[in-house]
Amino acid sequence: MAAISDILTIDLVAERFGEDRDWLFDLACDQMEPEDGLIWIYDTGDKKTIALTDDVIENLMEIIEVVRGQ
Repeated sequence: MAAISDILTIDLVAERFGEDRDWLFDLACDQMEPEDGLIWIYDTGDKKTIALTDDVIENLMEIIEVVRGQ
């Protein structure tokens, strides 16, 4: 497996795919685990967000297709 060279915040992923950030955040948190590559980023002032690797973004797009297909 190749080393992870970059990750994208959920905000950037939502922007790039034209998705609602909060919906995407909830979907990722509900459907994915750290074992899947979901990464939590902690900042000052109790701020935190999630970030996604390319593989996780692919998986999330598949989950979106399934959810919208229901």
